[in-house]
Amino acid sequence: MTEIGEGRQSMPSEAQGKTKAKKRYLRRKKERRKHKKAATSKGDKNVKVAESSNVTDSEEEEEEQDSVVTDSPVVRFEGGEGSQKTSEGVDVHDERPKKRRKVDQSEDAKEATPHEHSPEPLTSEVTDRLKSPLPALPSFPLPIHPNAPSKRDLALQGLDPALVHADIVDSSTVLPIADGEEDESTGLTERTRKRLKDLGISELFAVQTALLPFLLPPDVTQRSLYLSYAPPRDVCVSAPTGSGKTLAYVLPIVDILSSRIVTRLRALVVLPTRDLVTQVRETFEAVSKGRGLKIGTATGQHSFTHEQTQLIADGSTRLQGGSSKVDILICTPGRLIDHLNGTPNFSLQHLRFLVIDEADRLLAQTFQGWLAQVLSATRTSHLQSLSAVDGVDRPHHPSPDALSPVSLHLSTEFPEFHTDLDEKKESSCQKLLFSATLTRDPGKIAALELRDPRYFIVKSGAEKADALDVVEKFTIPATLKEQMIVCDSAQKPLMLFYLVYTHNVTNALVFTKSAESTTRLVRLFEFFQSVRQPSEDQGEPRRVVIQSYSSDSPPSERKSLLERFKGKEIHILVASDLISRGIDISHVSHVVSYDVPVDMRKYVHRVGRTARAGRMGEAWTLVEEQEARYFKSMLKVADHLEKVKRLRVSEKDLAPLLPSYELALRQLKEAYSRP
Repeated sequence: MTEIGEGRQSMPSEAQGKTKAKKRYLRRKKERRKHKKAATSKGDKNVKVAESSNVTDSEEEEEEQDSVVTDSPVVRFEGGEGSQKTSEGVDVHDERPKKRRKVDQSEDAKEATPHEHSPEPLTSEVTDRLKSPLPALPSFPLPIHPNAPSKRDLALQGLDPALVHADIVDSSTVLPIADGEEDESTGLTERTRKRLKDLGISELFAVQTALLPFLLPPDVTQRSLYLSYAPPRDVCVSAPTGSGKTLAYVLPIVDILSSRIVTRLRALVVLPTRDLVTQVRETFEAVSKGRGLKIGTATGQHSFTHEQTQLIADGSTRLQGGSSKVDILICTPGRLIDHLNGTPNFSLQHLRFLVIDEADRLLAQTFQGWLAQVLSATRTSHLQSLSAVDGVDRPHHPSPDALSPVSLHLSTEFPEFHTDLDEKKESSCQKLLFSATLTRDPGKIAALELRDPRYFIVKSGAEKADALDVVEKFTIPATLKEQMIVCDSAQKPLMLFYLVYTHNVTNALVFTKSAESTTRLVRLFEFFQSVRQPSEDQGEPRRVVIQSYSSDSPPSERKSLLERFKGKEIHILVASDLISRGIDISHVSHVVSYDVPVDMRKYVHRVGRTARAGRMGEAWTLVEEQEARYFKSMLKVADHLEKVKRLRVSEKDLAPLLPSYELALRQLKEAYSRP
C-alpha cells in the first residue's frame, strides 16, 4: 500500500508539469469552436472555408492527442489482460484515448446549401465525345543529317560556268597544213602556211588545231587591230608540256599584226624566266620573218636605260598615246613593272594581245601586284588629260600623239560630244592564258578579269572527257615512260651513275634542288669518271660530258651551255629548276629528278622537258627512303601513282661501280676540305 500511495502521490506532480500544454490545447479548442460557429453562420460562401478549417482542426487535434499520449507515464504490462502498471508500479485501467470521428463536411455542406441547383445532365453528344478516345498527335520523323553533297557538286561551287563547259581536245589530233590560197580549217594566211613549211612544219598539233580557228575567225572584221565595240573573248588553254602551246599563240599574233601600218605595242607576252623569253623570241622571229614586225625583250639582262632606248621611240615629248619601237614585247613580270612605272610614254592602251604563258606560276607571283597593274594599264580609267596632270592649259595645235579609239575622249585636240545613242567602248585587248594546269580558285580567276572566257583542255583520248576531272589536274605526255628508284640517301649518286652507265641515260637533264648541289654533283661525277676502271666485259668506258646549269652562272655562259647542249656537245646537263619550265630542247630523251620535287607541279614541268611533240621519252626519280611516303602520296592525290613504275636495283647490280664510287667520294671530300 505504501508503494501504491507513493505512486499516486507522484502522479499529480507529473500531471502538473503537463498542465501548461493541456491549457494551451483547451484554449485553442475553444477558439476553434467559436470560429466554427461564426463560420457556419455566414452562409454558402464560407462553407468551404469552414470545411478546410475543420479538417485542419482535426489534424491538429490528432497531433495534440499524439503528443499527450507521448507525454503520459511509461506503462508496463504485467499480470492480467485488463491491468497495466506504470514505471512506479501503479496499476492503470486499460483505457486508451479514442480518436474523434471525422465528420463528413461534404454532406453537411450539401445539407447547409439546399438552394444550390445541381449541375445539368450531360447531353448524349458530350457523353459520346468524352467516351471516344482522344486523337493521337501527329508523328514526326526523327531528325536526320542531310545527304552529303557529291564531289561534283562541291567542285562546282564558285567555279566559272565556262570552265565546266570547256572544250575537251584529244591530244592525238593532228591536222596537215593545207595547200592553196585559203585554209578554212585553221584560218592561217597563205603566207604563214608557206613559212611553216619552210621551217619544216607540215602538220599542226591538237592545241593548235583547236585554238587557231577561234583566234582567226573567217570574218575579216574580227581580225582588226581595234575592236572597241565588239571586243574578242578571252582564252584559257590547258595542255601538256611540249604540246605546241607557244606556236598556238605565235601564229595568230603574227597573222593579225601583219596588217598594222604604224608601230605600236600591240602584243605583250609575259613569261616567268629569261631563258624562256629568249626561246619565245626565237620562235617569233622565225615565224614572222619578212613581215616587218619588230620584236623586243625586257628581262633585266641589260641595263634599264638600254632597254628604254630599245623600246621607246620618243621619250622626251609627253604623249598620252605613248610611243613604241616594237610591235611585240616579250618580258618577265618584274621588268615589265619597272617600265610601266619608270619609262616615259610606255603605254599598253594599244594592246591587241596579252599572253600569259606558264600562267600557274605567274599567277602565284605577287611581285608588286604585277597583274593588277598590267590590267589597269590596258584600261583608260587610269589615263588623264595632260592639263589635268600638270595643271597647264595647252594650246590647241596638232601633235604626234595617237590615242587608242577607247581613249579618244581624253584628247585635248578634238572635243567629244556624247549622245544617247553612244555605245560603250571597251579595250580591244584579248587575254590568252596558257598552262599545263587550269586553276579552279575563284579568287585567281576573278583577278584575271576575263571577258566571256573560253576554255580549251587537251587530254588523252583514253581518259574521261570531263572538264571537272581535269581542272587542276596535271597533264603528262602519253609518250612518256616514268620510273622511280627508292634508295638510301648515301647511294643516290651511285644510282645516277648506274643509270648513266647501265641504262645508257644520255642526252639527259638532271634536276637538283639547289645550285650548290648542282655544282657538287658535277664534281663528284668528274672524279668518278677519272678513277673508274675499265671492265672486262665492256672494255674502255665511254667518256660522258657533264656540265652544271644554274642561276650562279652568268647569262652569257648559260646561253653558251644551252647551245652546246642542243648541239649534243654536252651529254648530261645538271640544272636546278631554273629551266624546268618551257625550255624546248628536241633531243632530250631522259629526265632524272636527282632530288624529289617539292610538289606535283614541279614534277610535271620537270618530266615535261622530254617526250615533247609526240616523241618518246623517259623520266627517272631518285627517292630517298624517308621521302618515299611523301612522294607516293603526292602522286596518289594527283591520280598518277599507277603510271610511275618502281625499278628495284640490287647490291649485285651496283657492285661493279662501288669501288670507283668510294674513291670518288674521298676525292670530293678532300677537295671541299682544302682551305
